[in-house]
Amino acid sequence: MPQHPQHPQARWTPDSWRRCPATQLPVYDDQRVLAEVEERLAASLPLVFAGEVRALRQQLAEVAAGRAFLLQGGDCAESFGDFNERTVTDTFRVLLQMAVILTFAAACPVVKVGRMAGQFAKPRSAPTESRAGTTLPSYRGDIVNDLEFAAASRRPDPRRQLRAYAQAAATLNLLRALAQGGYADLHRVQQWNLDFLRANPQGERYRDLADRISETLAFMCACGLDAVTDPQVRQVQFYTSHEALLLGYEQALTRREPSTDDWYDGSAHFLWIGERTRQLDGAHLEFMRGIANPIGLKVGPTADPDTLLRLLDVLNPADLPGRLTLITRMGADQIETALPPLIRAVQHEGRQVIWSCDPMHGNTRETSNGYKTRPFARILDEVRAFFAIHRAEGSYPGGMHFELTGQDVTECLGGAQAITEQGLADRYHTQCDPRLNASQSLELAFLIAETLKAYRLASTTDHGQLAGTADL
Repeated sequence: MPQHPQHPQARWTPDSWRRCPATQLPVYDDQRVLAEVEERLAASLPLVFAGEVRALRQQLAEVAAGRAFLLQGGDCAESFGDFNERTVTDTFRVLLQMAVILTFAAACPVVKVGRMAGQFAKPRSAPTESRAGTTLPSYRGDIVNDLEFAAASRRPDPRRQLRAYAQAAATLNLLRALAQGGYADLHRVQQWNLDFLRANPQGERYRDLADRISETLAFMCACGLDAVTDPQVRQVQFYTSHEALLLGYEQALTRREPSTDDWYDGSAHFLWIGERTRQLDGAHLEFMRGIANPIGLKVGPTADPDTLLRLLDVLNPADLPGRLTLITRMGADQIETALPPLIRAVQHEGRQVIWSCDPMHGNTRETSNGYKTRPFARILDEVRAFFAIHRAEGSYPGGMHFELTGQDVTECLGGAQAITEQGLADRYHTQCDPRLNASQSLELAFLIAETLKAYRLASTTDHGQLAGTADL
């Protein structure tokens, strides 16, 4: 009897997903144009390369072993209209700031992964949207259609994939220059302050930390250690990620590595499967099981232990460390009951996974004035509960996954800036979901650093583990 395409031992090809049921994919009117676009992408250069992907997988294996921490963040949905150097640089900078806080305060290496250079497609709860008696296709991200509520704008256009590819390539070029060209040098840590943080409580906390780092670097130089030329001080390794939603685009950028015979998705270093597309017999699972990239799996409060273990069997049958990150998105009200059974099931089977927390998606609500938002206090509650649960279960809380921006937006309630429901309208610029701004992101980073430091100290005392060398 032939094996089902989802069987871990079944033959995989980059297009075998097309034989499986697919959800959340747009319906294109002109299949000929779609085929032409995918052919052009298949003839284009990959955006990332196998060696970079393998380097990330090795670093994630350290996270899985409890010796490092994963920081993943960026835009909810990248925009064609808002694409510019400052937008990319500010988001990169706030992620660096968060990484510095975590590394220095918790003495823990931090793996830095941006939701950038490819996060263009968005799953939706309904295929259509209605306003004032008019029903149109839902906005599915700039790679598919346009946010404007008009028939022509909402029509899925496959040619938008070419623009997304070009923008992703340009973004990656800038990110590589920022990461390797001196911008990320720790000697410039004082210069990373965003303008609007100067009069903000988080700005003062960050400046104090930057002063301590500068003193440490000066001490190293005085001791004869060449901190100026050390690449770990002058450069960072920065990786990109997005949800692998638009499978035709992902297939077109997938390449076989001749030296290993493995297939790599060249659209990003790290891809993840969303909560709405993790069906065991589905096309997204079929595609993701065959690529050699590290992958993530979003896990919500409806997930049950048996299904989760079956998902692990499909996505990581060899149980490779660093291969699979479970990104939990439970919500502050449900995490204490939903997460522990999943951790226990995975630990009982001895599976090697990274546990990361997405405290954003489970805490979304709509305000009385019609804005979709996320209360900062609820985000903090889920983060605290995530660490507490892992401490109680004897597992390692290995990462955080945020939707954030370096721009001074007002999209999430609360924080040190005390953003109110009325204040949301001041700078509510998101294409889709509300994002943390830089101040809120740094406030979270300080909290996580303190919590992670306490966790690691307690774990080291109890088990003599979690030793590692701090590296930005």
